[in-house]
Amino acid sequence: MLARRFTVVCLLMSLFGMLFAILVAEAGRPARSLDAANSCSFGCSNHLRH
Repeated sequence: MLARRFTVVCLLMSLFGMLFAILVAEAGRPARSLDAANSCSFGCSNHLRH
């Protein structure tokens, strides 16, 4: 009974750890929406000139 509870607690803690690691990794990334907007505006302006 104690081993079963320990297993459940370990699984829940590992799941929480993975979710926390994903949140930390996403917070460290630069915003991609600004990069996509800048490249699109440059691409669209170049396309209109030709």
